[in-house]
Amino acid sequence: MKQQFKLEGHPHIALCDLLKLTGIVESGGRAKQVISAGLVQRNGQAETRKTAKLIAGDCIDFEGQIIDIID
Repeated sequence: MKQQFKLEGHPHIALCDLLKLTGIVESGGRAKQVISAGLVQRNGQAETRKTAKLIAGDCIDFEGQIIDIID
């Protein structure tokens, strides 16, 4: 499944917040668990920083669910 997340004028969004807001995980705590475990990829590489600042152009992949960050 592929979706887009629009920043709506904000410069960035934290990775854990993105996973929660898009409904990919059920809670912020679960988001932090999967990120810490190295299960989330940012632009093709594992991202383990829970509050990594995602900007337009970033692509997040978690268990085949892909999110493109757009302006």
